[in-house]
Amino acid sequence: MHDLAQQTIQFIDLDAFSIFFLFLVGFIGGLVSGFIGSGGAFVLTPGMMSLGVPGTVAVASNMCHKFPKALVGAYKRFKYGQVDIKLGLVMAASAGVGVQVGIRIQQWILEAWGQAGSNLYVSVSFVLILVIVGGYVFRDALGSIRSGAAETVSALAKKLQAINLPPMIYFKTANVRISLWFTIPVGFATGMLAATIAVGGFIGVPGMIYVMGVSSLIASASELVIAFVMGFGGSINWAIHGMIDIRLTLIILGGSLLGVQLGAIGTTYVKDYMIKFVMGTIMLIVAISRGLAIPEYLRQLGLMSISPETTGILNKVSFVFMCLALIVGAVIILGSMWQGRRMSATMNEIHAET
Repeated sequence: MHDLAQQTIQFIDLDAFSIFFLFLVGFIGGLVSGFIGSGGAFVLTPGMMSLGVPGTVAVASNMCHKFPKALVGAYKRFKYGQVDIKLGLVMAASAGVGVQVGIRIQQWILEAWGQAGSNLYVSVSFVLILVIVGGYVFRDALGSIRSGAAETVSALAKKLQAINLPPMIYFKTANVRISLWFTIPVGFATGMLAATIAVGGFIGVPGMIYVMGVSSLIASASELVIAFVMGFGGSINWAIHGMIDIRLTLIILGGSLLGVQLGAIGTTYVKDYMIKFVMGTIMLIVAISRGLAIPEYLRQLGLMSISPETTGILNKVSFVFMCLALIVGAVIILGSMWQGRRMSATMNEIHAET
C-alpha cells in the first residue's frame, strides 16, 4: 500500500494570474456560500482543479478554508434571525461521521488508482450529483417563479413530519418537528460528500428543504453551522495526511470572507425561490465544466484512447465554462440584490408618504 504523501502530485506553482483567479473564485464562492448556504465548493474545487491542482489537494484545501468562512457567514445570518443553531448542530453530528467515512473513501481511491483516479472520482461525482440535484432544484425554482406562489413544504417532508418515531425533535427557528432518525441520513450524506468532493451544502440544503421541510432561507443559513463543524474536523484529518496547500487556502479565504458577507446581506432582499434558482443554475453550468475534464483523466488511466491535443482543447473549454459559472452566479446574485433593494426602498418611500 503506497504512502499517501507519495501519491500526491507536488503543489502547483502560483503566478499573478493564478493568484488573481483564485481570489476571484474565492470571492464568488463566498458570495454563493453566503447566499445559498453551501460552502461554495462546487465553484471552488473545480476552480482550483482547472488550474491543475490535484483533486485531493483541492478538496482538502477547500475544506480548510471552509470553517472560518462558514463561521463569518453563520454569524452574519444569525443576526438576521435566519439560523436555527439546534438544527445545524443536530445535522452536524451525523455529518461529522460522514466526513470521516468520506475521507477514508478518498484515501482508498488515491492508494488504489493514484491521483488520476482521484481526479476522475471527484469529477464524475460532481457531474452526477450536480446534474441530478441541480436539475431538480432548478426545475422547482422555475415553477415557483412562474406561479409566483410562496414556497411550500414538499409532499415527502409532510409525510415524514407526520410519522411519530421517537425521539422527535422540534426546531424552533425552522418551525419544524421531525424524528431524529430522518435527520441522520441527510446529515451523513452531507458530511460524506463534503469530505470526498468538498461539497456537502448542495446535498444538505436541498435535503433540509425537500426531506425535512425547512424553508430555503433557514436551510441555507443553518447549513453554514454544519459547514463550520465539518470544515474544522475535516481539516485536521486532511492536514495530518499533508494534503492541504495553505497558500491556496489563504488566497481563497481572503476572497471568500468578502463575498460571504455580501451574499448573506443579499438574502434579506430576495424571495426564497431565488436561492434555489441561483443554486440550480450554477450547479448545471459547473457540471458541464467538470464533464469536459473527464476524458483527460480517462486517458491518464488508459481507459480512453484520445489524443493529448483533444483533451487539451476540452480542458480549455472546461475552464471557460468554469468562468461562465462564476460570472453567471455573481450577476444573478448581485442583480437580484440590487432589484430587491430598489423595491424595498420604493416600498419604504410609499409607506413614508402615507
